[in-house]
Amino acid sequence: MKIAQIAPLYEAVPPRLYGGTERIVAHLCDALVELGHDVTLFSSADAHTRATLVPMRDQAIRLDPCPLKSGYAAHLSMLHELRHRADEFDILHFHVDLIHFPLFEAIAARTVTTLHGRLDLKDLPEAYHRFPDYPLVSISDSQRLPLAGASWVATVHHGLAEELFQPTAAPRDGYLAFLGRISPEKRPDRAIEIARRSGQRLRIAAKVDDVDRVYFREAIEPLLSDPLVEFIGEIGDDAKSEFLGNAAGLLFPIDWPEPFGLVMIEAMACGTPVIAWACGSVPEVIDHGSSGFIVRSMDEAVAAVGQLPELDRGAIRRGFERRFSSHVMAQGYIRTYEKLADASGWSVRALAAE
Repeated sequence: MKIAQIAPLYEAVPPRLYGGTERIVAHLCDALVELGHDVTLFSSADAHTRATLVPMRDQAIRLDPCPLKSGYAAHLSMLHELRHRADEFDILHFHVDLIHFPLFEAIAARTVTTLHGRLDLKDLPEAYHRFPDYPLVSISDSQRLPLAGASWVATVHHGLAEELFQPTAAPRDGYLAFLGRISPEKRPDRAIEIARRSGQRLRIAAKVDDVDRVYFREAIEPLLSDPLVEFIGEIGDDAKSEFLGNAAGLLFPIDWPEPFGLVMIEAMACGTPVIAWACGSVPEVIDHGSSGFIVRSMDEAVAAVGQLPELDRGAIRRGFERRFSSHVMAQGYIRTYEKLADASGWSVRALAAE
């Protein structure tokens, strides 16, 4: 099957540091190639991929040092190029929200659009109502709830290459970890309180976006003086095996409808259990009592810290391999592509054997 994967241009594929969507696109492309498919990736030129790369910008937008740049213009240029080449592919798989909808209506049946973000935004229902012919994929069943009547064709959970992270049989330091982004909805303040109340060290490896700098300065930075808390800053994949693997557990104390929560399966890949609030996708990802603990209060979270040593880190890793490897994700998308081909009557050029 000839597949075009269309990535956002904000981060490299995969990102050098923090980033979710582009990381998933990278693992999906490589897994599809390994399964025998002909994959072309439209992304920035600093991608590392087994797919055929079509560079649409000299480098990803966020780490581009140029102070004057237009992400909107860059994405429109990419979509213009793709529209002229669309007939080269059996299916076009978009990861750029809905910006492509007005340009590809005539061939919507040959597209898949994976929605990676939150969907409880005011203007989205009308937009998806206007473009009903686009097949949509959710990254969790929970993500769909605000747009239950949209044109959903599948839910495909995220996956990572099995070799990316290696499990640690016994954590060396036994600290608690917080990984991701500093923002009100991610609740790093909760993570700090859990550490304080449980008397455990907390290491925070997190990005601070410009939009969250005031929150960081006013709400979080004053809490970092606690001797139990260490703020590391943003880290990339090369540091995650050690950071997560040596942690007693990952804290995921979110306060929003998380569409997926990639950091949870990154921890599972390292054999590290997760303590997560019961929000959004969490109940779909974490097996309570096996890969971690799903909690609903600070008291439950603190109690769960004491239960972390009871969990089998080898079993957590095996659960990751069974449910969240990149090959499992890729096979989910292949089934979706095939289902759309059967329903629409368009032909594909030779399907690889799964």
